Amino acid sequence: MTRRSVVRTFGAVCLALVVMLAAEGCAGSEELEQLSADQRFDKSMRLYTDEDYLEAYDEFRIVTLQFQGSARSDSAQFLMGECRFKREEYLLAAYEYEVLIRTMPTSKLIPEARYRRALCFYQQSPRYFLDQTATRQAIDEFQSFIEYHPTDSLVTVAEAKITELNTKLAQKEYENGITYMHMEYYKAAAGFFDLVLEKYHDTPFAEQAQLKKAEAMLRRNRIQEAKTEIEKFFAKYPGSPLKRDAEALQRDILSRGDGKSPETGKPPIANDRTKQSGKE
Repeated sequence: MTRRSVVRTFGAVCLALVVMLAAEGCAGSEELEQLSADQRFDKSMRLYTDEDYLEAYDEFRIVTLQFQGSARSDSAQFLMGECRFKREEYLLAAYEYEVLIRTMPTSKLIPEARYRRALCFYQQSPRYFLDQTATRQAIDEFQSFIEYHPTDSLVTVAEAKITELNTKLAQKEYENGITYMHMEYYKAAAGFFDLVLEKYHDTPFAEQAQLKKAEAMLRRNRIQEAKTEIEKFFAKYPGSPLKRDAEALQRDILSRGDGKSPETGKPPIANDRTKQSGKE
């Protein structure tokens, strides 16, 4: 076979391959065009049920793009968020739910989408001693869900989530206060206990913060303020399991009288170390 014949044969083979690939592409395009919204959605659901979430996501996306405004488009958009959520891609899932909320405001899936969006941030909420940005975002999202859909069946669950997240924030502030108590920065510690009492008064840490604030006042030699704080503790938490500790602290406070030195009748002068460090 001559070189010219080889070249001619190779060219014919290449042409045949191009024609075959073009035909397959046209067939694929024809199949894509021929599938109805219901058929395409059903195909997506089969993939979703089989837990092939990445492929299912791509198929649901075709439904939202090719059949915009169809009866299936809002469900497809919601399930795009579910695919991301199942893959633990929570920020991406939150975005997909937000697209549904923003672009299809009349959808019956809006309440659930709002709840699921809040759940995305809830899933990212870390342990109490870490940065709590996601925790605060989750609280905001759950509150938004409750405000928009106050009669929804998930409101009770959302309220429980908010309580859980607020308790985590309260623990962070309380533990900050404890840290400053150990460092003998009693004024700073009292500030954190105040924060717990003001913002998280309905969490279990409020009770402990009230007791520790009284102790912080005592450590600062603010005897009258310590008396006031310990009285608040007994008034707020008469059946507290911390009652024995509170009674011991109260006796200590009362034994200090008005906080004045028995010798001079004046409050004791802070030592040089306390003055220089700002500890009181």
